Amino acid sequence: MTPIQELSWQGLWKNNPALVQMLGLCPLLAVTNTTINGLGLGIATLFVMISSNITVSIVRNWVPSEIRIPVFVMIIASLVTIIQLLMNAYTYELYQTLGIFIPLIVTNCAIIGRAEAFASKNNIKLSAIDGLMMGLGFLFVLVILGAIREILGSGTLLAGADLLLGPIAQTWTVEIFRADESFLAAILPPGAFILMGLIIAVKNMLNKRIEKLVVGEQKTQKAERVRVTADNISS
Repeated sequence: MTPIQELSWQGLWKNNPALVQMLGLCPLLAVTNTTINGLGLGIATLFVMISSNITVSIVRNWVPSEIRIPVFVMIIASLVTIIQLLMNAYTYELYQTLGIFIPLIVTNCAIIGRAEAFASKNNIKLSAIDGLMMGLGFLFVLVILGAIREILGSGTLLAGADLLLGPIAQTWTVEIFRADESFLAAILPPGAFILMGLIIAVKNMLNKRIEKLVVGEQKTQKAERVRVTADNISS
């Protein structure tokens, strides 16, 4: 794999910050009662993760190692303030819905972890790609969990899309089934915790199947090489 392919594989699947590293679970479980809430928080986190990785990579050679963590936190806090003001200005109702979890992006261990473990040791290009893939991996889980909870809890999908995308998305709500009452077990955080466990179980099951396929291919390739070598010797 090339470095870019490896970063993509790590961020989106193998080392996904939510499914593997178990980071950022507090906002993940709290706000993903709808697809749009998960998408809004995921986009905000993605912006902060990419921007913080790039900024940390730029200043890494000028920051003394003794104060690097406080400096990284200040950088992340500044970027979170920017996204908070932008959401307050352009997506105010969604900003109110997400509430405290927007400023709490500062404390997301996935962001400070990538800044410390990767961006502080690599160039701008690789740091930006790492932030992009890790952010997309986190965004993917937010949207999937939000969609499942919204469908099970309310029978709809993309409800409130106009809060994020504007008036053009007012008619985007899809009614999967008509629910007389909301299914609270799916909407409340305990339900999110259970569904998150099921998603992780599915991922682990797929990992085992992928490993079996890879091992099978490697054995086949070795057997073919052995046959070719034997044929050459006999000839």
